[in-house]
Amino acid sequence: MKANIHPKFFDEAQVICICGNKFTTGSTEEVIHVELCNKCHPFYTGEHRFVDRGSIIEKFVEKQKKAEAYKATKKQKVDEKKKRDNAPKSLREMLMGLK
Repeated sequence: MKANIHPKFFDEAQVICICGNKFTTGSTEEVIHVELCNKCHPFYTGEHRFVDRGSIIEKFVEKQKKAEAYKATKKQKVDEKKKRDNAPKSLREMLMGLK
């Protein structure tokens, strides 16, 4: 086996949560900062709230707004095309449509 390829293992690694909870565990890093732990996660606390990691909810709302805007423009284009199709045609266009 190769020597000196494994990272150093810390038996007393400190884990620090945003809520202020601290506990120790084994890890290759000496200090670990986390966003959620068993003291503040909605599953363990029984709270009904969304955990928005990385602004996922905001991104979803933005996509929905873009989709609504796209639908509105699409509908306008379809309505304009219908108006053009219903407009009076020239004699040549009417005769070409008979074939």
